[in-house]
Amino acid sequence: MACLVVGKRKHYPLMAMPPHNLNFTIMGASMLWVGWFGFNAGSAVAANGSAGMAMAVTQIATAMAALSWMFAEWLSHGKPSVLGIASGAVAGLVAITRPRHRRADGRVVDRLAAGVICFLASTRLKRRWVMTTHWTCLASMRSAASSVRF
Repeated sequence: MACLVVGKRKHYPLMAMPPHNLNFTIMGASMLWVGWFGFNAGSAVAANGSAGMAMAVTQIATAMAALSWMFAEWLSHGKPSVLGIASGAVAGLVAITRPRHRRADGRVVDRLAAGVICFLASTRLKRRWVMTTHWTCLASMRSAASSVRF
């Protein structure tokens, strides 16, 4: 709600506004990725095959979403960015949370679609609706959760 009180950014649609410190962005995404292992694998409440499968599926799905975001950005903008890869990794973490250790078979298309859907929501919806970052995050995660079938 604080973003509604503060209001729109100055010069937002006209100027690109990358993150202030990309190193902190990468560190934050990395810590989130590592912490997500405890969330997904820890939900097995045991150190068994189910926890190992949850950890493997979390790693693979997140990496696939990060790569799919990178390739979508590469095709769309002509070059990939580190910020895009970090955004794809976070999208993959969100997309894998619900089905974490239930299926580890070949649902490659679903996990690749999470990164592409979030990329399109972040780039196309942002321009169409002139959204700032906080609303873009909400829209992209919501579209990934509703569009990808696990």
